[in-house]
Amino acid sequence: MKVTLVDKMGTDLSVVNAARVSYAKSKDSFDVVKDEKLIKYLAEHEHWSPFAHASLQFRIKAPIFVARQLVKHQVGLVWNEVSRRYVDDAPELYRPDSWRGRPQNSKQGSEGEVKLDQTINYNMETTMESCLILYNSLLQKGVAPEQARMVLPQSMMTEWYWSGTLYAFARVCNLRCKPDTQRETQEVANEIDRLTNEAFPRSWKHLRKI
Repeated sequence: MKVTLVDKMGTDLSVVNAARVSYAKSKDSFDVVKDEKLIKYLAEHEHWSPFAHASLQFRIKAPIFVARQLVKHQVGLVWNEVSRRYVDDAPELYRPDSWRGRPQNSKQGSEGEVKLDQTINYNMETTMESCLILYNSLLQKGVAPEQARMVLPQSMMTEWYWSGTLYAFARVCNLRCKPDTQRETQEVANEIDRLTNEAFPRSWKHLRKI
């Protein structure tokens, strides 16, 4: 999996100026004391609109099952994904380093580790490879990619551009970086968290509810 910050608009100063425009004021440089105090106040009192005047654009590569969790976040975000209606290059499949167990007292999440025997591991590998072989066979027979793609598994890697406001990505990370969320989804969210903290250190410090 991979997360790349492609572009960003604004800085912590953009947030401060968006807030102070109410008083017809604007600053050319960031005051690490006064301006951070204002950002802290805005975040604590959920005055979110100034944080919507700064934005980020990521390019993300992850398995389908991870993408389908993250795309549920809609407000303040825009998503454009590679489509297998238009491309038919060789799919890449995600393989986990280990298998987690089903939790005893919950309907979701995971707990501990499950060791699989050689037979199950072999069946898993051959099943995924069979999906790829079938997909390629359908294409070779002239089946349209938009229909042939239905045989590909949820472990297939996909890529997308994800753009949105600073505030919107804070909402994503405040939920998806929690230790009880799916580990693979956490991995993507944690990288978004790291990159956004580098781009907007003062705002991110107070938007992230850790």
